[in-house]
This record gives sequence, structure tokens and C-alpha cells, in this order.
Amino acid sequence: MDILYMVFQQAMFFTIPLLLVALGGMFSERSGIINIALEGIMIMGAFTSILFISLTNGVLSGQLQLILAILVAVVTGIVFSLLHAFASINMKADQTISGTALNMFAPAFAIFVARRITGTQQIQFMNTFRIESVPVLGDIPFIGPLFFQNCYITTYLGFLILFISVVVLYKTRFGLRLRACGEHPQAADSVGINVYKMQYAGVIISGALGGLGGLVFVVPTSTNFNASVAGYGFLALAVLIFGQWHPVKIFGASIFFGLMKTIAATYSSIPVLSTSGIPSYVYKMIPYIATLIVLVFTSKHSQAPKAEGIPYDKGAR
Repeated sequence: MDILYMVFQQAMFFTIPLLLVALGGMFSERSGIINIALEGIMIMGAFTSILFISLTNGVLSGQLQLILAILVAVVTGIVFSLLHAFASINMKADQTISGTALNMFAPAFAIFVARRITGTQQIQFMNTFRIESVPVLGDIPFIGPLFFQNCYITTYLGFLILFISVVVLYKTRFGLRLRACGEHPQAADSVGINVYKMQYAGVIISGALGGLGGLVFVVPTSTNFNASVAGYGFLALAVLIFGQWHPVKIFGASIFFGLMKTIAATYSSIPVLSTSGIPSYVYKMIPYIATLIVLVFTSKHSQAPKAEGIPYDKGAR
């Protein structure tokens, strides 16, 4: 039973950042803007927030420090995503090239600034955020050890954002307008919707969730940041496609890929896997092999927003 608890908790540590970043990509692409800069946004969000944690160690600790770091990550993601929004919306640049440029810029910037501030590119921090047991809830048989022991508030934040995303996208006027801009921007414009503003909103939300996802990925799984999020931004794109741009389906896809990542990271602690004789590098390849297999079988039935990736020209009809 202890192994089950361990695997589930580890799966949540990998699932929640995937969920957050994929939801961010969903909002951007639902507005019509492809955002493959999610990897770079994650790196920038993780870099500034982990640097904040490192610099405030000894002054702040615990949940207050983590909450402030979350705000730093969100703001960083928004600011960085605005570069992609400006290039894609105002300059009508190729959205794939713009995203690729930001992905290349982010790790180089993080390494350069980290070396200037700390003298090394690897930023060390103290993890004081783990909650050993949530009062009362942690004592519930079976449910308590699964959800309310050895946990982080970021896990609950992820579930909250999932719920909010469903409501916003399908139960609000904003969500209807956002989806309209991603499907038929000219039709949306004809009824008075400002397509450019909706696209900016989609990219900004994408940046906020991407930056947050970077912090959420690093904190539960490491005590240092080395200008990398292990390709999670690209994996989130696969989750987005597998989830068909729908929040609930994205959650299911996140669980699947999170479990694959958990197997790759904790196979040595699972008796059946550790004694199987399979080389370790095979387990480490599992998440990426699963990604390729899933995309092969699902990409043909992809239902991406019709206008995504096409620069909107208000004067064109």
C-alpha cells in the first residue's frame, strides 16, 4: 500500500504541471494563436520564481514564500508571453518561428542571469513547502494518504484552475468569444468582438499558466534549477493535442503522461519493475515513446481550432 501512495503522489507531482501548461496552451490556441513557446515560458517562470525563493531563504519560508513565488512565476509568464503575442498578433509573424525563438532565448537568458547573480547557472533552494499532513483530512483512511499527506498546495491549485477553466471556457461570455475567435475570427469581428484583444487575452492566460507550471514542476521534484524543465513544455503540447483542446480531456491526458513520467522516475522503487532486468534507459524513454505512439494514433482525429496559426487581418474578408 505504501508503494501505491508513493506512486500516486509522484504521479500528481508530474501531472499537475502538465495540466497547467496544457490548459495554458489551450486558451492560447482557442483564441487562434499557436503557442509552442510553452517550454520557454516554463523556464522563465521557474527561473524567476526559484531565484526569488533562493534569495529570500532565511527571510521567508513555508507557504507564504511559495505563494509569493507563484505570483512571481505568473507575472513572469505573462510578461514573456507578451513578446509572442506582439510578434504574432501585431507583427503577423509566423507563430511557430516566434515560439521557437522564445524557446531558444529562455534557457540562455536564465543561464546568463543566474551566473551574473549567483556565480553559477544552477540555482539552489530550500524546499520548505511540503505539507506532511493536512489537519483532519490527512487522517481519513486511504483518501488521506493519497491526497492530503506529503502534498503541496500547488496540487490543489491545479485542480482549482482546471475547474475554473471549464467554467470560463464553456459557461461565460468570455469563453464563448474566445472560442469564436479561434474558429471564425471574421464572424466574431462582424458581431463586434475585438479579435485582437481576445487573442491577447488567450496568450496572456497561456503565459500565466505556463510560468506557474514551471514553478510547479520544479518545486516538488528538485532542490535546484538548472535552466531546464526537461522538455515538459513540449510534452504539454502533446497533452493538449491528445486532450483535443478540452479541459477535462486534457486532465485525463495529463494523468496518463504523468503516470508514464512517474514510472520513468520511480521504477527502482517499484519491486516488480526494479527486478525485471529491463535497462534503466528504457524506463527513461517511456514518456517520450508513449508521446509518439499517442500522437500517431490521435493526430488524424485532431479537432484543433480552425483558425489557429493563421494571422488575423481585420481588413480581410
